[in-house]
Amino acid sequence: MNSMPKMPVWKDDAGNVVSCTEKIKVMQQNMQEIFELAQEAFEDGLLMGCQESQLRGYLLELMNGLKNPYKNK
Repeated sequence: MNSMPKMPVWKDDAGNVVSCTEKIKVMQQNMQEIFELAQEAFEDGLLMGCQESQLRGYLLELMNGLKNPYKNK
């Protein structure tokens, strides 16, 4: 299986580094889960005969469609 991209240094909206070890651990776990699920869905699509470019495009569209429910708080 492919390895996921290196994790960035997480920052808050003010540009300060998120330094809480527990928060970083949760982010790493969440990103790993998303990566693994996306990889599995991508491979399933390929095995079903879907176009690679269409699968990649749709996965990008999914990510771009995420809404921030905390934006106005």
